[in-house]
Amino acid sequence: MAVSDSPSGASTPPQQEQANKYGFTKPLSLAGPTDADLHRNNELERFLLDSGLYESNDESAARKEVLHRLDQIVKSWVKQLTRQRGYTDQMVEDANAVIFTFGSYRLGVHGPGVDIDTLCIGPSYVNREEDFFIILHNILAEMEEVSELQPVPDAHVPVMKFKFQGISIDLLYASISLLVVPEDLDISHGSVLYDVDEPTVRSLNGCRVADQILKLVPNIEHFRTTLRCLKFWAKRRGVYSNVTGFLGGVNWAILVARICQLYPNAIPSMLVSRFFRVYTQWRWPNPVMLCSIEENELGFPIWDPRRNPRDRFHTMPIITPAYPCMNSSYNVSASTLRVMMEQFRYGNKICDEIDLNKAQWSALFQPYIFFEAYKNYLQVDIVASDTDDLLAWKGWVESRLRLLTLKIERDTNGMLQCHPYPHEYIDTSKPCAHSAFFMGLQRKEGVRGQEGQQFDIRGTVDEFRQEINMYIYWKPGMEIFVSHVRRKQLPAFVFPDGYKRTRMPRHISHPTEKTGDDATKCYSGSGPSERCTKRKSYPEMMEKKPDKPDKRASISPQRKWTKLCRS
Repeated sequence: MAVSDSPSGASTPPQQEQANKYGFTKPLSLAGPTDADLHRNNELERFLLDSGLYESNDESAARKEVLHRLDQIVKSWVKQLTRQRGYTDQMVEDANAVIFTFGSYRLGVHGPGVDIDTLCIGPSYVNREEDFFIILHNILAEMEEVSELQPVPDAHVPVMKFKFQGISIDLLYASISLLVVPEDLDISHGSVLYDVDEPTVRSLNGCRVADQILKLVPNIEHFRTTLRCLKFWAKRRGVYSNVTGFLGGVNWAILVARICQLYPNAIPSMLVSRFFRVYTQWRWPNPVMLCSIEENELGFPIWDPRRNPRDRFHTMPIITPAYPCMNSSYNVSASTLRVMMEQFRYGNKICDEIDLNKAQWSALFQPYIFFEAYKNYLQVDIVASDTDDLLAWKGWVESRLRLLTLKIERDTNGMLQCHPYPHEYIDTSKPCAHSAFFMGLQRKEGVRGQEGQQFDIRGTVDEFRQEINMYIYWKPGMEIFVSHVRRKQLPAFVFPDGYKRTRMPRHISHPTEKTGDDATKCYSGSGPSERCTKRKSYPEMMEKKPDKPDKRASISPQRKWTKLCRS
C-alpha cells in the first residue's frame, strides 16, 4: 500500500543554512528558546496531552488495519473491471490501484475519532463517474463493515464518504494516464498530472500539498505540535470550517508552516505566540505563501491576480505550495475574515498574558460562547424523511450556507454582518430527521442606523431557498426553513443542558462581543408558504395573545416542519 510514512523531525541545521533553505523570504528572527520558553512549552505539551488530542496505540493500529483493507478492496475492484473489459490475463494480473492518505493523517496531526482523508489512484481506463461512483459504491454498499455511505460526485473535489469498521473515511479517486499503476508511484512527480482533468488535479493535490508542506518547514515535530495546538484552538473558537467560509485543515497547516519558516529556531510555545502576533497584523489580501508560485508547461490555471481578474477578489489568499498553486481559502468572505481577525486578536491578547505569566494555556482555549455573542440570529432548519436522506440533504445545504452570508451582505450593502457558526445542532425531541445551523447577525461596526432601522431579507432568503431546492437528488420530505430569532428566543436544544444558562460576564466569555445592535431587526422567509410579517418590535410579537397562532409561527418554523415529519 502506498501510504508513505511522514518524515520525523530532524536536528536543527545551521542557522544560515536554514535561512536560505526554508521559504522564499528571510526569517524574521533566528532566536531560539529561553528557559522561560522551554518551561511554557512543557506546559503547552502537557495541556495538549491532557486535552485528549493524541490517539491511543490501539486506535492507531485500527486505522492502519482499515487502510490495509481499503487498499485490498480497490485492488480487487480494478482487477474485476480489467477482466470484465476483456483485457489479457497478464493485464488482469498487473492491474493495480493504490491508496494514499492526505490531510491531518498524512501530516501526522490527526487526533482520536477524526476521519481519514484518502485518495485512490487507478489506471486510465477506470473512470470516476461510473466505475468509482457506481461500481465501487455498490461494492462498498454490500459490505457489512461499511456504513453511512454518501457519494458526493458534484463536489468541487468529488468524494465518497463512509465509515469502515466505525472509522470515518473520505475517499477521492484519480485516474492517471497509465495502463498500470506502480505500487511505488511517486505522486510528487509532475508526470502524474499529464493528460488529466481539473477535478483529478484537485484530487491529486491533497497528497502533493501535504508532502510539500512537510518539506518546507524547518522542524517537522515543532510544526506538528504547533499545528495540532492551533487546530484545537480554531475549533474551540468556532473558526474551523472551510465549507462555512472559515479555514480548514490545509489552510491552518499553511499558515502555521509560514510561521515556522519565519521563526525557524522557535519551539511550539513561541510559534503559537508568533502566529497570533503575525496574523493579527497581516495585511490581507496579501497572500500567505510557502514558496514561489511555479508555472508549468502543462498549462493548468494557477493563482495569479495579475492575469486572472477573479483572483483579485479573493479576501484571504492562502496559496498551496504544489503545482498548480491555488488559493486554498477561496471560501472566505468579508464576514468570516472579520470574525477570524477578532479571534486572532483575542489569541494575541491571551498569549501576551501567558508570556507575562498572567494566564495559563487553558485560557487560550476557552470555548467561544456563540449564543451569548449576538442579540439576533438566523436559524436554518434542515429536515428530511429519514436519517439517510438527511445526511445527503444536509451535506448539500451546508456546502451552500456561505452563499446565504454573501447574499445577505450583498443585499444590505454590507450593513448587516453575518457570523455563520460551523456547528450542527439537533433537536432530539422531534420525531423526524432534523439538523439546524445558526448565524449571528449584527449591524456593521461603527455605523449608526436610524432608530428602529429594519433589514428585510425575505427576498434574499427566498433566492437562497430556490437555489437550494435545485438539488438534483431532492426527495419528498427534504425541506429547509430559515427564520430570525432573538437571543432570548433561542431553542433549548442549542444549549448543552437543554436550557439557557445564566449569562457570563462579557469580559470572560467574549471580549469581542458587539453591542449597539438593539435596533437591528431582520425579516426572513421561513418556508415556501411561510413568511415573516413586518413589525415594529419583537417584544410585541412575544406579547401576542394565544388566540393568534399565526403571529407566533412567523418567528418559529418548528411547528410547521414538525407537522411535515409526522405526516
